[in-house]
Amino acid sequence: MRSTITSRGQTVIPAEIRRHFHLSQADRLEWIVEHNTLRVVPVRENPIDEFRGKGSGGSVARLLSDRKKDQRFE
Repeated sequence: MRSTITSRGQTVIPAEIRRHFHLSQADRLEWIVEHNTLRVVPVRENPIDEFRGKGSGGSVARLLSDRKKDQRFE
């Protein structure tokens, strides 16, 4: 899908994408540049509430484990 950028730097999100991601006027978009790639990620009003129940469990244990690994390089 494509959209055009206006002279004011605005663009329209295609309706199919808005429906698929349940986007509304209250939602925000985060623009992420990675090398030569641009990603647009929906950010809900409360991203923590949006994430709840979507993980595979054990997030805290993984976070603490990763933190211990990182501390070796500090």
